[in-house]
Amino acid sequence: MNVVYKESQLPNIARQLLNESKSKTITFFAPMGAGKTTLIKSLVQELGGKDTGSSPTFGIVNEYHNEQDKLLAYHFDFYRLNDEMEALDLGLEDYLNQDCYVFIEWPEKIENLIPADCQKVIIEVMDTHTRRIRLI
Repeated sequence: MNVVYKESQLPNIARQLLNESKSKTITFFAPMGAGKTTLIKSLVQELGGKDTGSSPTFGIVNEYHNEQDKLLAYHFDFYRLNDEMEALDLGLEDYLNQDCYVFIEWPEKIENLIPADCQKVIIEVMDTHTRRIRLI
């Protein structure tokens, strides 16, 4: 997947990303303001989430369920993390072992803890309204 898109195309991008992802653990590499959280909101909606989704920047992790209260995904934002030990103290390993999607923003903060088989997503800012997404 190597696609240029605008925000109005996010539902299709989310669907395509879920279909092409080789793992339920997906890491998002992008600069601040590139649309990581916005894309993750679309992913949660595509999965059938009853929650709208928001950045867990201050809480570090959000969890999302469907209407039947089945766990669909965890969403981590490690931007404010000081070191990998903080992620371990949160129980990251337990989250990664759940049978659900795990979306991780700022994975470079915990690079030694990321599973080798995760799906890496890179978002590039093309201009104010346009992004490029690549799966690695």
